[in-house]
Amino acid sequence: MQLPEYFQFQCRTKVIFGASTIKELPNEIKLLGSKRAFIVTDKVVRNLDFFKKIEDILKSSKVELVGIFDEVPVNSDIEVCNKGYKMAREKESDILIAVGGGSVIDTAKGMNLLLSEGGDLMEDHQGAYLLERPLKNLITIPTTAGTGSEVTFAAVIRDSNQKLKVSFISPYISPNTAILDPEVTISCPPELTASTGMDALTHAIESIHSLQNEPITDALAIHAIKLIGGNLREAVNNGENIEARGNMLIAANMAGLAFTNALVGCVHAMAHALGGYYDVPHGIANSILLPYGMKYNLDYCNRYALVAKAFGINIERFNK
Repeated sequence: MQLPEYFQFQCRTKVIFGASTIKELPNEIKLLGSKRAFIVTDKVVRNLDFFKKIEDILKSSKVELVGIFDEVPVNSDIEVCNKGYKMAREKESDILIAVGGGSVIDTAKGMNLLLSEGGDLMEDHQGAYLLERPLKNLITIPTTAGTGSEVTFAAVIRDSNQKLKVSFISPYISPNTAILDPEVTISCPPELTASTGMDALTHAIESIHSLQNEPITDALAIHAIKLIGGNLREAVNNGENIEARGNMLIAANMAGLAFTNALVGCVHAMAHALGGYYDVPHGIANSILLPYGMKYNLDYCNRYALVAKAFGINIERFNK
């Protein structure tokens, strides 16, 4: 493998992994110097048993739970970010806790932009590397194993008025802490487990054939593919398997770190168009489009050999 002459790799997020690690939440909030927590989630997650456990954990600590915003849709939306921001501002929260999938986490990132910098999301913050300082504190607890948004320095949010998805990119958008608790993902239904798992796979594969791939992102992406290949079917078919759930969380996390540094490609470009215009869930869009994106990039067949090997495919027969 030829080394690039120059590259940068960034990860600003502390990652905590393990069963029942949601109990670490109050201490992590304390370490960040915050006291007034505001939870961002959706209505489905809010009605799950573990969410009540998170509420109880916070209420039994010295952290004040000042509010909960549960109106996040399947695709994060600018207007929803604005509504959540106003509620969090009124409650004078000093830390956001995102409990949910990628849309919830990206919504929290958008809200945090407004809480920290003010202004208008579309007019003042859309684009890349516009921030000059860190934002307010943000902790993420992903309930799906897919987007990797808990460690990425980007948020992709739908503008339903223009029917498109817009990006907000900056190292300062990164959450402070990500708590990966596989017990939290057990309630994720099979269909969502499958589509979010394919989202993680798309992140890994697209980072491998990205023009900005480098040794660190390759290592992360390749291992993520190995974990997905060995655990996604089991997580879909047997959602109670805590080991498979944990491995998928780690895979999504590693794929997230890979693509946020190496970037993605045509599959995500098309998926964002589908999500923006037709409101197609992101994981489903990627699942449908990934084979076509890979075919389009067949000129990089040497890079796809890395993907095949990660899946345990013997590629020697193709060289004969």
